[in-house]
Amino acid sequence: MRLARIAHPGGVAFASIEGDGDDAQVLEIAEHPFGKNPNFTGKRWPLADVRLLAPILPSKVIAVGRNYAKHAAEFGNEVPTDPMLFLKPSTTVVGPNVPIRRPRGVGRVDFEGELAIVIGQPVKNVPAARAAAAILGYTVANDVSARDLQKSDGQWGRAKGFDTFCPLGPWIETSLDAADLALKSEVDGVLKQDGRTSDLVHKIPELVEFVSGVMTLLPGDVILTGTPEGVGPIEDGQSVSITIEGIGTLTNPVQDV
Repeated sequence: MRLARIAHPGGVAFASIEGDGDDAQVLEIAEHPFGKNPNFTGKRWPLADVRLLAPILPSKVIAVGRNYAKHAAEFGNEVPTDPMLFLKPSTTVVGPNVPIRRPRGVGRVDFEGELAIVIGQPVKNVPAARAAAAILGYTVANDVSARDLQKSDGQWGRAKGFDTFCPLGPWIETSLDAADLALKSEVDGVLKQDGRTSDLVHKIPELVEFVSGVMTLLPGDVILTGTPEGVGPIEDGQSVSITIEGIGTLTNPVQDV
């Protein structure tokens, strides 16, 4: 199932996307999408008649740094023995086609295309062998980073924490084996990243086990799994598109504040 959050003529709702292209339909879900069988209201619209929002509003976004060996190497870093965690505020989250806003006075701002895990139930200390049961599905993410601040601050909270610095979308795919998916990032149509999730140093079940050993994960929380090599700067007026096999494409324009 493809789960989305939409703005429709009557308000905002979770929905399931059925079909593709011009025939795609949006079926409204009552309340929330968590649980095995979401309840539907009976309302539906053509996908073209609604606006896709960020597919989830997490209580927290937990990101994993240097989780692709070649990306660590392109910045002269070693791969950490344990997953390197940092947090992005929930206010960084925006949906498809919402501008990434480059703050005033900030130098280089980079895109980072990533696979995002969306948690489906409250979990704490879940073992890797049972991690799949805790996952609602997967979506596409862009871990936007103010690179100069990341270097100067040492800690990454400011560099990764500006509003709009975590686009998510276009929806959550709940029926997907994410172990080996193609991930490609383009800036103005030029290919910049071309990786596969099979190259993750710390794999998805391991990440869920490790993160839930640190903090309780709540329904809707998001884990960003890391980015492949090829990250780079984005400028005012450009457009970033990140495509993950089996999910779809997340596109956001870039805008100076």
